[in-house]
Amino acid sequence: MINLTLDNQPIEVQEGTTVIEAAQALGIDIPTLCYLKEVNVIAACRICQVQVEGHPKLIAACALTAAEGMVIYTHTPEVLQARRKVLELLLSDHPFDCLTCFRNGNCELQTLAREMNIHGLQWEGERGFFAIDDKSPSLVREPSKCIRCRRCITVCRDVLTVSIYDMQQRGFDSVAGPAYNDSLADTPCITCGQCILVCPTAALHEKDDTDKVWKALADPDIHVVVQTAPSIRVSLGEEFGLPQGELVVGKMVAALRRIGFNKVFDDCFGADVCIMEEGHELLARLNGQGGPLPQFTSCCPGWVKFCEIFYPELIPHLSSTKSPQQIFGALVKTYYAQLAGIPPEKIFSVSVMPCVAKKFESARPEHRDSGYRDVDAVLTTRELARMIRLNGLNFADLPDEKFDAPMGYSSGAGVIFGASGGVMEAALRTVYEKVNGTEVPEEDLQKVRSFNEVREAEFRLGDRTIRVAVARNIGEARKLCDRVRNQEAQYDFIEIMACPGACVGGGGQPIYSNLDKWSLQLDFRKSRARGLFQSDAEKEYRKSHENPQVQKLYAEFLDEPNSEKAHQLLHTGHKARPLYTCQGTSAGDKVEHRHHREEQRYLH
Repeated sequence: MINLTLDNQPIEVQEGTTVIEAAQALGIDIPTLCYLKEVNVIAACRICQVQVEGHPKLIAACALTAAEGMVIYTHTPEVLQARRKVLELLLSDHPFDCLTCFRNGNCELQTLAREMNIHGLQWEGERGFFAIDDKSPSLVREPSKCIRCRRCITVCRDVLTVSIYDMQQRGFDSVAGPAYNDSLADTPCITCGQCILVCPTAALHEKDDTDKVWKALADPDIHVVVQTAPSIRVSLGEEFGLPQGELVVGKMVAALRRIGFNKVFDDCFGADVCIMEEGHELLARLNGQGGPLPQFTSCCPGWVKFCEIFYPELIPHLSSTKSPQQIFGALVKTYYAQLAGIPPEKIFSVSVMPCVAKKFESARPEHRDSGYRDVDAVLTTRELARMIRLNGLNFADLPDEKFDAPMGYSSGAGVIFGASGGVMEAALRTVYEKVNGTEVPEEDLQKVRSFNEVREAEFRLGDRTIRVAVARNIGEARKLCDRVRNQEAQYDFIEIMACPGACVGGGGQPIYSNLDKWSLQLDFRKSRARGLFQSDAEKEYRKSHENPQVQKLYAEFLDEPNSEKAHQLLHTGHKARPLYTCQGTSAGDKVEHRHHREEQRYLH
């Protein structure tokens, strides 16, 4: 243990603790714009400077390790003046469009300016200008709002291992962005949106589709239906001040009806259908039909794109089953259109997702098996919250209402799709019972619930034992993919989700401005996951194959899982994509970067 003094208060901390962590333990808030605990500790912003007795200069607290006998002052006049100067310099090169900015009211730069009582700037002069990049269907970059904190670089490189971002140019022209400052659409970006969650400003944000949805809602000739992903019910309330992970499914349904949607459906129904298709596909592969083992899940568009770019040789291992979003969209334009007697061209299909990659997925040209685009518009949790506010609704006071039939009824297995390990668990509940005739033991299912590591487990199916694995994010997935590719481990079924904690931690979820931002988000993801499993426990049916509406769908429309009609509507193909193709600086030659981690360290 280390003994030190912080602002005249003695404190004992574990060896290796940083000064910023020690201050937190005393309830002292040291401001920062770049720090992410255990992820980004590079002292880039210099906002967290503190005064240390015996040192002639101020030192960044985030990168300063506490030492025995250290005496530190965090809010002396000298410290406060230094912080204000750094912040004013950042503001002097920042656009002043706060009132119309995506992050207005939830911007770390804006918050610090208010807390430091900055009402004018000492320095005025030339500002850096960079063109807005909105070519990606999922993300928008506004480099003029970049404060060079490097959070996006660290998260993309060290957590996701994709390494899209690095510092480009030098000095006044420096900015975090893709190589050659190319568009994100021309890079191997998997559109997971984790960079959005950690960006302190609006330099990165989702592409907003609310205007497109409002236009459809205003057209009396268009029948607008909406599906909501499992994790929205445990995260939407946070946008309105409700506790993290609180189930707000009834209020969410009520809000969507009042906004004007003709039908409010549950994407968990699509998740149940996904399990029926993916589970039977797994059984076929285990019996030597339909494709190689291991079978990878395919419901996460960020993971699917990652596989198509970085591991094209593993594409045959991807399940051909569409994601719940796309399954639901295809059924809306066929099954529901038939039941409701509405021409599919008159149906506008909207989804509410925790994920910005779903915007990319819905735009894939192959997802038109009904003859129409499966999903016409994708909203994130944040976008739906903006629509609710614009409609003048007091979310917390709304009554609880139920989803519409028939595609609003789901099992508990469909609900847990939003948590890491949930897809694997949902599939095992059905596959295990179909083969063994008994329920899979609850204690065995606990083995695949993951937040901190790759999980592996074995299950007995009939006369054989299958090995399964679950990866909590793309960084962990890369390790699994390498082991499969190099034949270092044998698996039968693997679940991979791009975002840490899966959909509960998706790039479209609420953004928090906080000193301990990264750890805070991980805690919220756990709270949201607990909410989903609570909802699962309360369901009348907890297995996809027991859902009576799913049984009706197959009996009246699809015949059976993996039937010819099911394959036509609910399955898809995948294709290899170029690693990294961008325009060179002179002749426009194409450049390819292999993106192995040891090759990703560009010179600053």
